[in-house]
Amino acid sequence: MIFVAGATGNVGSEVVRALAAAGAPVRALVRDPAKARLPEGVEAVSGDLDRPDTLTDALKGSRAAFLLPGYADMPGLLAEVRRAGVEHVVLLSGGSAGSGDMTNAVTRYMALSEAAVRESGVPWTFLRPSGFMSNALRWLPQIQEGNRIRVTFPDVPVAYVDPFDLGAVAARALLGDGYRGEILRPTGPEALLPADQVAVLAGVLDRDLRAVGLSNAEARAEMSAAMPAEYVDAFFDFYVDGALDESIVRPTVLEVTGRAPRTFAEWADEHADGFRR
Repeated sequence: MIFVAGATGNVGSEVVRALAAAGAPVRALVRDPAKARLPEGVEAVSGDLDRPDTLTDALKGSRAAFLLPGYADMPGLLAEVRRAGVEHVVLLSGGSAGSGDMTNAVTRYMALSEAAVRESGVPWTFLRPSGFMSNALRWLPQIQEGNRIRVTFPDVPVAYVDPFDLGAVAARALLGDGYRGEILRPTGPEALLPADQVAVLAGVLDRDLRAVGLSNAEARAEMSAAMPAEYVDAFFDFYVDGALDESIVRPTVLEVTGRAPRTFAEWADEHADGFRR
């Protein structure tokens, strides 16, 4: 049995899909098992990752577990994982986790989550992917309203990875022992600017979409309306001050799965209907 946290999220759902396609028994942690839409044969369970004591039954009998970072009591969560007899944890982390910069709020919760896993004594694999292609869904309201798409950090290229590929990498790690103790860094096949992504969406949707780059002041104002100041500062540290370089294209997806990672055009084509609603 393989336990998957965040099983209906962008990444967790792809982990579940990949494991189910491989014929593995999967236990998916969801908010409401009665309403969860999961592949056939996947067992839905409920629990609160911020309250590890609620996960005892969900984890029981699991050989491996896919976990997300940043919960309220990561050491307590890992203690529960270890008590359940889990033999391998695959943790979704982030590219900045290895910097050790605890002044950056995003880096801090990633690094602390990795530390909790390391200190638990349970064998582990860390995934430190580049940005997700699915982040483009944040432009959906603007696309529905018109053709001018306001983009933050317009000059920052990122080798965006399709969550489908990230799920496939996670599944390979969960299904075997070959990646224990390793840090995997999945990326997409090319580094794109926000304007490049908007151009791809324009072609797929047959729309005259245009990217409008925001100044740093405009970006800070918009982001501050949607997230805490410490996270706004973290992203400015990454993309304005240059603390994080996500433009590097790595062969991880090909090496782990045996196939090339999907392009942003492939992702956009698969999700086109979601942008047309």
